[in-house]
Amino acid sequence: MRVIAGAAKGRRLAGPKGGATRPMTDRAKEALFSSLGAGVAGAGVVDLYAGTGSLGLEALSRGAATAVFVERHRGALSALRRNVEEVRLGGEVVAGDVADFLSGECGPFDLAFVDPPYAVSLASLTDVLRLLDHRLAPGATIVVHRRAGQPAPEAPPSWDPAALRRYGDSVLYRYQKGLAA
Repeated sequence: MRVIAGAAKGRRLAGPKGGATRPMTDRAKEALFSSLGAGVAGAGVVDLYAGTGSLGLEALSRGAATAVFVERHRGALSALRRNVEEVRLGGEVVAGDVADFLSGECGPFDLAFVDPPYAVSLASLTDVLRLLDHRLAPGATIVVHRRAGQPAPEAPPSWDPAALRRYGDSVLYRYQKGLAA
């Protein structure tokens, strides 16, 4: 697991012991960020269910202005904090539940990564997406990572589907929040 491009290109990222996280493959991450293009530069990013911070750190490496990483698993938090410190691009680590974070004061975010453990239910994910909707800037991009074969997430009505890509056993759903929202 590494940073693919930008200021921290090639930096290796630490991961927790065991199977607590399921990092996105480098191939999928590279394709995702290629599709996001210039939309990353200057963005305020939130990385929900951050794990090792791979997505938010990639965004910072490619010029995102800020990143907030939300994670509650102790092993993943340790790796995340170490990665943020070693990559030295900034970022705020929030130790806690994603829904609790989104229920508080945060945002607005221009780019959101939602990469929950595969075991998170569709109902819980739908609740998180509804909470996230209120923390996004108009025109924000949202990327949701799910296991292939799981039901598609139910996006809020203000989100327009932008892309759907499958990589091995993963599916990336990309949405755009409406400008009038």
